Amino acid sequence: MRLLPCLAIVLAAALATPAHAAREVVVSEEVIVEEVVEQVEGGSSRFVQAPAPAIPQGIARFGPFRVIDASHAALVDVTDGRSPAAFAAMMAAFPQIVELQMIECPGTLDDSANLRLGRMIRAKGVATHVPSGGSVRSGAVELFLAGTRRMAEPGAEFAVHAWEDEAGRQPGDFAKDAAVNLAYIAYYREMGMSPVEARAFYDMTNAVPNKDARWLNAAQMSQWVRLETSLAKAPAALDSARVLR
Repeated sequence: MRLLPCLAIVLAAALATPAHAAREVVVSEEVIVEEVVEQVEGGSSRFVQAPAPAIPQGIARFGPFRVIDASHAALVDVTDGRSPAAFAAMMAAFPQIVELQMIECPGTLDDSANLRLGRMIRAKGVATHVPSGGSVRSGAVELFLAGTRRMAEPGAEFAVHAWEDEAGRQPGDFAKDAAVNLAYIAYYREMGMSPVEARAFYDMTNAVPNKDARWLNAAQMSQWVRLETSLAKAPAALDSARVLR
């Protein structure tokens, strides 16, 4: 569905690339990982560019994921059609992973694959955690929602906006009960939201056009999503200057 980009060039390349099998060998100081993943076409995209925090190297790499230790992994890049296979390979190699730290998460190049990935994260019982300085934007917010426990520290940030498909259409170009819109409502329901919460959250994100972004801190996100956080309950004011154009 979306990303928020110097990644525009990456997106253009991705859409122009035919489907093919790709082999990736990743070498770190402690682990050598070989994975075969399938490159797929299609799916809308959405991402938001922002200054990147420090990225952990970890002990192994699986696509946009870094394994930090036996029980912790990190998401540090945009997701795409290969990411579900990368996640599955990571969990097969490190089945004790219980927490996904979301450090630099611009969004996704393939919304369908991204929602599939979110369901995989939930099925594995993995918690999601945005540390201070962590940035979860656009389609990556769906992955944050997938956590069986969701944590966000002071200094974490989120960015939301509407998706846009390959034809340039956004959610408002379809009826509210169109399948393309109901797919997201269904996903939010699977992630634990009530029908009212799911619709309200979806409407909030879609109130911002795809080319813009609404930035939220952890306290503001907690008004929409149940979080485990030590933040004070009083929400901070939205920084209206942080709108990407």
